[in-house]
Amino acid sequence: MVRRLTTIHLLFAALGLVLLADLILPIANLFVQATWHDWIVAISRPDARDAIRVSVVSSSIAIALMTLFGVPLGYLLARGGLPIKRLWVVLVFLPMVVPDLAGGILLLQMFGPYGLIGQPLDARNIELTNNLAGIVLAQMFVAAPFVIVSAMAGFAAVDPELEQAAATLGDSQSQVFWRVSLPLARSSVVAGIMLAWIRAIGEFGATLIVAYNPHSLPVYMWVRFEADGLTGALPTAFCLVVLAAAALAVAMLIGRLGRTDLITALPDIGGRSQ
Repeated sequence: MVRRLTTIHLLFAALGLVLLADLILPIANLFVQATWHDWIVAISRPDARDAIRVSVVSSSIAIALMTLFGVPLGYLLARGGLPIKRLWVVLVFLPMVVPDLAGGILLLQMFGPYGLIGQPLDARNIELTNNLAGIVLAQMFVAAPFVIVSAMAGFAAVDPELEQAAATLGDSQSQVFWRVSLPLARSSVVAGIMLAWIRAIGEFGATLIVAYNPHSLPVYMWVRFEADGLTGALPTAFCLVVLAAAALAVAMLIGRLGRTDLITALPDIGGRSQ
């Protein structure tokens, strides 16, 4: 049966299309105006390849650290394992609303050569700014909330009765987490990880303050824009859009596959009762 579109539906569709146009048209125009040969030559330059390598390596390191520390934190927040939960949630969301440049200033104050943590390390010839470590710190600051919030939402959606059933069958708390909670929350967790990777690889403001060198892709794009205007910056912008689109596609695919998690987990729980 075909639903009849009412006036309110048509109005909402028109309003939504206006916003979609603002979101989609700049990206579509990027592909329409592409000069493929020139762009391929531009992103094949040694300095461009170095920027790509720096961004991929740093964001991959940042994601590994954010997953290691962020997923357990998301689980604790979802299961009420921390006191004053609302305060922790506010602290997790705070970096998402702090401007990137302000975040970079805060990081520099903490990890710079005269910072609370950076100064004693600098005395031991350990630097956390203007190197790969500085880029990772900036990426973690802006992207970690995506991992934590997605993990928290995924674990909160897991039926506690399934965890209790596994526990009554003899599983320890760690076994319940690895065999039940994490598999059932996998799609949300992985989606958060991929979104955080996209956010990390595209981070500019905080990275510009904390680690201008070596150039990450966004910083390199700014350098090319200052030198050559749009002509110099567009190839790097295109590269970032392609990387983001690929990561989003992976996240959506895993999210679709993750819908079967409950079905695959239930036989495993039932099998241990025999």
